[in-house]
Amino acid sequence: MDLVPALEEPLKKVVGPATAKVMAEHLDLHTVGDLLHHYPRRYAERGELTRLAELPLDEHVTVVAQVASARILTFNGGRGQRLEVTITDGSGQVQLVFFGRGIHKPHKDLLPGTRAMFAGKVSVFNRKMQLAHPAYELLKAEGDEVGEAIGSWAGALLPIYPATAKLESWKIAKSVDMVLPSAQEAVDPLPPALRDGRGLVPLTEALLKIHRPHSKADVAAARDRLKWDEAFVLQVALARRRYADAQLPAVARRPKEGGLLDAFDAKLPFTLTEGQEKVSKEIFDDLATEHPMHRLLQGEVGSGKTMVALRAMLAVVDAGGQAAMLAPTEVLAQQHHRSIVEMMGELAEGGMLGGAEQATKVTLLTGSMGAAGRRQALLDLVTGEAGIVIGTHALIEDKVQFHDLGLVVVDEQHRFGVEQRDALRGKGKQPPHLLVMTATPIPRTVAMTVFGDLETSVLDQLPAGRSPIASHVVPAQDKPHFLARAWERVREEVEKGHQAYVVCPCIGDDADEPADPKAKKKAAKKAEKKAEEEATAEKRPPLAVLDVAEQLARGPLQGLKVEVLHGRMQPDDKDAVMRRFAAGETQVLVATTVIEVGVNVPNATAMVIMDADRFGVSQLHQLRGRVGRGSAAGLCLLVTDMPEASPARARLGAVASTTDGFELSRIDLEQRREGDVLGQAQSGVRSSLRMLAVIEDEEVIAAARDEAVTVVAADPDLERLPELRTALDALLDAEREQYLDKG
Repeated sequence: MDLVPALEEPLKKVVGPATAKVMAEHLDLHTVGDLLHHYPRRYAERGELTRLAELPLDEHVTVVAQVASARILTFNGGRGQRLEVTITDGSGQVQLVFFGRGIHKPHKDLLPGTRAMFAGKVSVFNRKMQLAHPAYELLKAEGDEVGEAIGSWAGALLPIYPATAKLESWKIAKSVDMVLPSAQEAVDPLPPALRDGRGLVPLTEALLKIHRPHSKADVAAARDRLKWDEAFVLQVALARRRYADAQLPAVARRPKEGGLLDAFDAKLPFTLTEGQEKVSKEIFDDLATEHPMHRLLQGEVGSGKTMVALRAMLAVVDAGGQAAMLAPTEVLAQQHHRSIVEMMGELAEGGMLGGAEQATKVTLLTGSMGAAGRRQALLDLVTGEAGIVIGTHALIEDKVQFHDLGLVVVDEQHRFGVEQRDALRGKGKQPPHLLVMTATPIPRTVAMTVFGDLETSVLDQLPAGRSPIASHVVPAQDKPHFLARAWERVREEVEKGHQAYVVCPCIGDDADEPADPKAKKKAAKKAEKKAEEEATAEKRPPLAVLDVAEQLARGPLQGLKVEVLHGRMQPDDKDAVMRRFAAGETQVLVATTVIEVGVNVPNATAMVIMDADRFGVSQLHQLRGRVGRGSAAGLCLLVTDMPEASPARARLGAVASTTDGFELSRIDLEQRREGDVLGQAQSGVRSSLRMLAVIEDEEVIAAARDEAVTVVAADPDLERLPELRTALDALLDAEREQYLDKG
């Protein structure tokens, strides 16, 4: 019987079942190898305290700090007690709060002058930063403080691990001690010539130095090596994917002279931008080849990606094939269908009275269509009557058959699972060409890492006639009169004949309230317990569409025609609301992020985003792109209650200061972990990037890509590099391998 290799040993056999369960559920760590690759996020130097002023809100943190003061307070008429401890780094302060029976041990341990590691979630209460019920580990006095926190380790640098509320950094460190000897068994994926040529330390040495460094030089050497592993193995996987794609057959699709594309171009009321011409040429060249196009089209909000995609679809119809456009939501699918039919005019009326000679049929297929409409749409697809079909995931159901699918256009790829994309691609007689569009500008290195199996086209020019958008932060808590002025500005825009959006983070109705009495009683008890801990400074619930719409209609926007739009509405109702707004009948639309992408109402000039700090940078940029789409200037107001010094306000300030999506995407990426970015793009699969920072490590990624192309060209199956093949199999678990196989 084969022994389990050391790095594949389940963690429960080494660290115990309880710890292993928490690691699996909260950190996605299952084996000894997983834990060895769970690297410290940073290191505290011996005697150094964490800078408290820089702590991120609403995140779980680990800090090293000194107790400044501690006091017990009573509340609730003397029936409740809480312990308030102030910790300091010598300049800034954070308050710790403990409640009820849990105050006795910390009251005894956390005496003024005591140093300790504290772990908890950062929140704000009474405009002060706070950790509620933090876990802590005492550090001994100067000279031996590092030793106690992580067992046997007594180096100059104290590793701080990515942790959770259920498992603190110092407990993870003790578990790492148990698995560290297994680092000797690590398989080195880098070809020796590459490793030696770039002066990288062996993998075993890198693992020991990253977890238990004696100096900053140890950390630097380990990071350099581990970054190369991540970049190289991922780029090899992507290079193999590109190599395999180049071997696949596809039908070349060339537009015919005097056909549908020429007729469409002839009736365009404007000239294409230089960027649209250039990108269209790249796409047409790809379509003319006999292996499938795999291209990513990224561009600024409003840069004309839909026009480029439509021309590609028309070229494929000219060549006798069909094109399918996949949208993430019904609202967006209906919007695309409407705008494409409008742009094409009589060219979209194939088979109909009044249709042009070269015309085709443009069909919509969504999950909520009636039986008769759905039957007709399916018939149009299977007979080839419809040259273009636009739809949601309903397009990829088994019943949907195409006559000859030549091109798949996926709009907003990051919202679509790769399995869905693949199912649609499987409907062609041969693999269809694939064009992926995203309105979230992506830095070059992210495109190389996340979409490394796709060629990239960039649209960075805005078409003529797009208006500038002014953006401002509205600090509602600090300056309430600013919010009052925001609603005045909305009224002013409406008086000029324009329209406005108000965006809220959630819908807000009674759907989540328990119905039966038992559940209500349980909920009441829970609320009571929560009241006891009201000082823990959880942020108030997010502002909701239904509440805000009602308040505006009764208050500052009284007399205006206000409607709501959100994801829980029936598709027909959503479409009716959008039609009324597009027609100018509705003056103010209060919505969730359902309007984030693709919604095009040129007369909408103002947007107020409530609780803007609850949205990501890219999302705010997407939302803002819904205004200023006509000839009148756009206005975007970012409303927040967050204090001026908070990271959230800094993020909003960055969004207000520039409309350059590429610049904002860099800021966004710097503020989020790469795993979030990759996980989102890769259908929720765990990120393999633990050390590589895709913005900072551009040179490493570019060099790794070049090395990977060379290696794969010489040995596509990696037969001469078994260690690299093993690392590839380990890194790309079943799901991720599937992701890469599906492109």
